[in-house]
Amino acid sequence: MKVLLIGSGGREHALAWKLSQSPLMTEFYAAPGNPGIGEHAVLVPVNIEDHEAVAAFCKDKAIDFVVVGPEAPLVAGLADRLRADGLVVFGPSAAAAQLEGSKGFTKDICARYGIPTGAYQRFNNAPKAKAYIRDQGAPIVVKADGLAAGKGVTVAMTLDEALAAVDGCFEGAFGAAGAEVVVEAYLDGEEASFFCLCDGKNALPLATAQDHKRVGEGDTGVNTGGMGAYSPAPVMTAEMVERTMKEIIEPTMRGMAESGHPFSGVFFAGLMITSKGPELIEYNVRFGDPECQVMMMRLKSDLLPLLLATANGTLDQVSAEWSDDPALTVVMASKGYPAAYEKNTPILSLPEAGEGEKVFHAGTGLKDGALVATGGRVLNVTASGGTVAEAKDRAYALLDRVRWENGFSRRDIGWRAIERETGSDIV
Repeated sequence: MKVLLIGSGGREHALAWKLSQSPLMTEFYAAPGNPGIGEHAVLVPVNIEDHEAVAAFCKDKAIDFVVVGPEAPLVAGLADRLRADGLVVFGPSAAAAQLEGSKGFTKDICARYGIPTGAYQRFNNAPKAKAYIRDQGAPIVVKADGLAAGKGVTVAMTLDEALAAVDGCFEGAFGAAGAEVVVEAYLDGEEASFFCLCDGKNALPLATAQDHKRVGEGDTGVNTGGMGAYSPAPVMTAEMVERTMKEIIEPTMRGMAESGHPFSGVFFAGLMITSKGPELIEYNVRFGDPECQVMMMRLKSDLLPLLLATANGTLDQVSAEWSDDPALTVVMASKGYPAAYEKNTPILSLPEAGEGEKVFHAGTGLKDGALVATGGRVLNVTASGGTVAEAKDRAYALLDRVRWENGFSRRDIGWRAIERETGSDIV
């Protein structure tokens, strides 16, 4: 098969690494990719925002299958454009991608189909949003409705913080994404990430994971796109997975079909496990980042047939096999992230990874032939082990051999799971 992967981040490097292992693959391209992805695929300088250019490349190379990694091209309708040419595509239509593209759309689907989630209201102006917040009190959650690269959510513990978040949205902190806000109830519990392939009629649950959104150790500081993750998530017991499928995934799949937007791709359900059970925080319509990196480390099955079955509507004919060994990834970010940071700082060397280890590239590039950091989240240092503690030790041992002066990371990724393993409060 001739395959094209769309994207350039750590998630796409993990997908490229796994896809390249498939015996079904004959030619593999990535647009635009990054230096890490270039180890597995031929990088092509196609502007993925130019859907006609992507379609022309696919025609020129007789591409059989396109895997769309990030959310922005999906929300913008790239999958629809390519399907119009008869291409087989992994990823939802623009209409179905509204599950991530509009938080208000998702909350409305939840309300219509009885999917457990926090109570909410949608607002297109600041005074009404603020009045609702004052009426509800804190803690409370304020979300920019649209895509905001993982930074549009404020979990406000005080009224002042919530009111400031509303001002930030309507004053343009998140651009067009903040033209409408969703204000919702604060859910108390433990977060988990749940992934499930869906072909519109069938669903195949994948692995669970837990990420660390906040920039500081002990899960403190502002939200980021994710500073590390591990899989599986201990809080997602067999019972919790079953409830999530029955109470959240299946009604969503049914609701999207009934709404005329059947969903084909991967459901990424951000969950809060509360005293009542699983409740939906939000949906994403692509693999998580950095959760994808630990999931691909644990996946024993060939990824390509799973994604193909999703795109072809034959998901009921395949299954996924997972390693029992946990995997853990630590994000190395540019100093200053998620605020302003210096770009193009030199990464002098990366360590050679052993069995069950991998350094995935997220925000990297080449400048005059040398590796540089081009983004906020730059490297995903990943390892597996017999326990989460062992996976953590291996990941940090690998990370400590990275030579990049402008990088920083949290040192406590996996602390919740390790507490469960050891029964200790010491990480």
